[in-house]
Amino acid sequence: MDRVRSVLALCAATVLAVPGITALSSAARAADADLARNGGFEAGLDSWTCTAGSVVNSPVRSGGSALKATPAGSDNARCAQTVTVKPDSQYTLAGYVRGDYAYLGASGTGTTDVSTWTQSAPDWQRLTTTFRTGPSTSKVTIYTHGWYGTGAYHADDISLVGPGVDAGQPPAAPATPTVGTVTSTSVALSWPSVPGATGYAIHRNGTRIQSANGTSATVTGLSPSTAYSFQITAVNEAGESAKSPAVTATTTSGPGGDPADLPAHALVGYLHASFANGSGYTRMADVPGSWDVINLAFGEPTSTTSGDIRFSLCPATECPNVESDAEFKAAVKAKQAAGKKVLISIGGQNGQVQLTTTAARDTFVTSVSKIIDTYGLDGLDIDFEGHSLSLNADDTDFKNPKTPGIVNLISALKTLKAKYGDDFVLTMAPETFFVQLGYQYYGTGKWGGQDPRAGAYLPVIHALRDDLTLLHVQDYNSGPIMGLDNQYHSMGGADFHIAMTDMLLTGFPVAGDANNVFPPLRPDQVAIGMPATPNAGNGHVPSSETNKALDCLTKKTNCGSYTTHGTWPALRGLMTWSINWDRFGGWEFSKNFDNYFG
Repeated sequence: MDRVRSVLALCAATVLAVPGITALSSAARAADADLARNGGFEAGLDSWTCTAGSVVNSPVRSGGSALKATPAGSDNARCAQTVTVKPDSQYTLAGYVRGDYAYLGASGTGTTDVSTWTQSAPDWQRLTTTFRTGPSTSKVTIYTHGWYGTGAYHADDISLVGPGVDAGQPPAAPATPTVGTVTSTSVALSWPSVPGATGYAIHRNGTRIQSANGTSATVTGLSPSTAYSFQITAVNEAGESAKSPAVTATTTSGPGGDPADLPAHALVGYLHASFANGSGYTRMADVPGSWDVINLAFGEPTSTTSGDIRFSLCPATECPNVESDAEFKAAVKAKQAAGKKVLISIGGQNGQVQLTTTAARDTFVTSVSKIIDTYGLDGLDIDFEGHSLSLNADDTDFKNPKTPGIVNLISALKTLKAKYGDDFVLTMAPETFFVQLGYQYYGTGKWGGQDPRAGAYLPVIHALRDDLTLLHVQDYNSGPIMGLDNQYHSMGGADFHIAMTDMLLTGFPVAGDANNVFPPLRPDQVAIGMPATPNAGNGHVPSSETNKALDCLTKKTNCGSYTTHGTWPALRGLMTWSINWDRFGGWEFSKNFDNYFG
């Protein structure tokens, strides 16, 4: 949220020079077999591990599917699989590609790793290369990729032809798994080992969801108070065993985070209490009853790193119709008597807050408490923007953050929650750059060079998820963001809000790591952030598009081209910047909300 407009963009890493490639060719012997699994992508991405790939139905070279992968500034969109081969044997790798800078190669050959590529293929073009395995080589990795920062490429009909290997038989099915620790969002499982197994797979409600190298795993991203069925399969080179007998576990209800008197569908708005911003000053007493949560914009620090937050009403020189402190406090009490929540929002575009020291953390707690107590408020909204949150280079796991500014913020919020109790309302309003962008990028990345702010809200949200009342990401002033369909989505219609919200309610692997998944939030914890008018920020959509997004997410109708991963009638509602701008626009946003939810 900002006083004018705040636009964040991810800078692409420098494109490196394309290395020289050696291409060979050889005819396959008649008795050789094709060892590549799912080379036509007819079974989706099964057998392939991709950093940024998806299966599409058009264009295809044959069959009904092909691979589409989109490189980024620090990701060449590599898709790979490991294949069992014979030592000291000749193999031919081939495949069809189209697009800019498409590569096909093999690594781990035990001799000379090979690859071949094309700079431009406007239509399907066959790539082929050969290699000989080393005297002790039993596995090679075949792969395809594009090039950093260039456009999407497609691949289809990938084959590896050469002598096959008898992989034997799949292992036996595991015995019934045992349920360990159960929380509101996770279930721990363990099972006896199976002779001959090289790994295991966990199935939830009949669907394979994750792999494990050992005989235990924790399934995360579950919904509270929900029963789940789990089965385990054993895996080796020959394939996957039959499923184990099923075991059922029911997640717990989860603590706090949802005040009982917040409406099932709530309208959240920011009130320009300390400035006018061209939309005019709106007195607290004049805020219509449509607004269920009123966030006072803004509490701001005395300096970026002080942690000392101050708030005061708009000066009369800027807001001639501003009420007195006494009138303001009385209006707050009247709103609360009517069942409304009034919060202090910290940050905004101008309020950069970096709690880099424990002293700043403690000052933050003290100064925010003073504002809450002075005005008799219900809680706190965190609207950190700009450079308030970023990740140190060694901070790579959102579940275990190391960066002092993030660790101290989490500690401060937990302290405030503990001080004021279960009825304390805690909300957050990050930009998409700090949340959904984490699906592709997290901090500086494995190789460095990325913006350290990418995904930086994720550790804060995750650590506070049991205390969080509402997360309303700002679905505006945003660049294109990749959704769970691995397509980029842009502002301007219902599609953007649907895709961004689906990510929060489904969960997503962080930076493409399937073993590091950000678990979904409860639908009652999520509201969609939108500008109230075109004046309020980039990304405003008409009421008809707002309603399409709500229809899709709560009823699975009017979804357009995006397919959601669920239906969430308990979605909490909408947030807007701002109440003042909605008044400026004739209250169209709030009236539409009232009409939609009745």
